[in-house]
Amino acid sequence: MSEKTYDVAALGELLIDFTQNGLSEQGNPLFEANPGGAPCNVLAMLQKLGRRCAFLGKVGADGFGRQLAAVAADAGIDLRGLRYDEEVHTTLAIVQTLPGGDRDFSFYRRPGADANLAPADLDEALLRDCRIFHFGSLSLTGEPCRAATQKAVALAKEGGALISFDPNLRSPLWGSLDEAKAQIAWGLGQADVVKIADNELLFITGEADFDRGAAVLQAQYPNIRLLNVTAGAAGSHAYYGGRQVYAPGCALGGVIETTGAGDTFCACALHFVLKHGLAGLTDADLAAMLRFANAAAYLVTTRKGAIKAMPTPEQVESILNRNKQ
Repeated sequence: MSEKTYDVAALGELLIDFTQNGLSEQGNPLFEANPGGAPCNVLAMLQKLGRRCAFLGKVGADGFGRQLAAVAADAGIDLRGLRYDEEVHTTLAIVQTLPGGDRDFSFYRRPGADANLAPADLDEALLRDCRIFHFGSLSLTGEPCRAATQKAVALAKEGGALISFDPNLRSPLWGSLDEAKAQIAWGLGQADVVKIADNELLFITGEADFDRGAAVLQAQYPNIRLLNVTAGAAGSHAYYGGRQVYAPGCALGGVIETTGAGDTFCACALHFVLKHGLAGLTDADLAAMLRFANAAAYLVTTRKGAIKAMPTPEQVESILNRNKQ
């Protein structure tokens, strides 16, 4: 890839995840205000891996918006593409943890500042100056953020960037699931690299079998050069050049909740692409990518929150060594 100022630029939601953190003396649930948002979570992990990253999005000109900006800046993410909305508040998400560590989301986003990002808000020079542009489906849920996302993808492609997409389905944020499927299909049609969770693969293709679902996507979207399917603790699969590689997940215990795990995996896969490119990858290359990404994602599930929970490369290597034993 040609030399650019930024390794990865990402566009989308930057929000507060209120996650359960015990009970009060009266027995009421306590919620911790964790900075999050999938695209910025991805960048936070990439920064831990030594990559140069920039974020494009919008928060409210309020206390939560300032908190988010401070945390993202402290993580080393360039915020020249961040905008502040004077009228619409920062988006909030209530994340309730289910048995086994999975989550249930309730969003306060109608309106929400991230969804108010408009095409005129975009830093066009930034978008032309990145090696990879990453986005998810939450910025496609409505206007004006949908038009902003579409323009951002076009500008990044003009600059020669690879496009990375994560469907990141959050059903409550869509007017209908048919609309969600149509917009996710658009995102899939733009991408060189895709990270998709098992439930999202089923939603898009109707196939519960990963190999059959991946085959459907690859036939419908030949633009996808590397397709990664994640299945939580059950591990992950990479589909590339007509081949499939699987790596088991980490089974070391201590899972608290899974917020940010998929984003961490996605970041590790993009780090791999930045290092190796997308040409001539071997099964051994793909297996190493999956193992590292699985270990990093596992580590995040043992911590609360996302942006502040990202592990260092040394911590990931330590987990990989433990998981071999």
